Amino acid sequence: MQLHKPDVVDAATAILDNYGIADLTMRRLARELNVSPGALYWHFANKQELLGAVADRILQPARTQSATTSWPGQIHEICVALRDALLSHTDGAELVSSSFAAGQSQLAVEIVAQLADAARRAGVVSPDDELAARTVLYYVLGFTADEQSRLQWDAAGALVDEQSVLTRDTSRQFAFGLQLLVDGLAVRGASTLSSGREVPQHSRD
Repeated sequence: MQLHKPDVVDAATAILDNYGIADLTMRRLARELNVSPGALYWHFANKQELLGAVADRILQPARTQSATTSWPGQIHEICVALRDALLSHTDGAELVSSSFAAGQSQLAVEIVAQLADAARRAGVVSPDDELAARTVLYYVLGFTADEQSRLQWDAAGALVDEQSVLTRDTSRQFAFGLQLLVDGLAVRGASTLSSGREVPQHSRD
């Protein structure tokens, strides 16, 4: 049977979900697909490129066109969808973070662009709009990576109650931190407007 790229990504995602990122190796993947490791390199130049494809598979549900008209609502919608997507896969935050750092995730770049658009609507101008977008993305990735790590330790019974995510409202904590970032963007945007710096017309919508 001919091997197609989506089949490879499907199998890699299944290994990630069932065993974690440490077990997602090219040799393990080749065994699961009953092919030689060399066959995988017809589809992906290296492991990092493969992980980038898995990252984009994870991020697909977070690829949303915001229906809200407010920039704070746009940021909240994107970030909640992103966190949900990361949590739906074992080690999702760790894999997406490493793929984004390596420049291998196209959908992560798209999410940054969406967040930068929201920052511009808040009044934040270039190049600070992209810096703001990356700051928000790093918050979501970092928070969710910590959350997933604690969930794994919880499953192993290695955390006391004070450290356990099972005894904390993590969604509320996430929303609180995200709101702090939104509040900061509002202050930065207002400062830009009051200083008289030129802001693109669509940013004021």
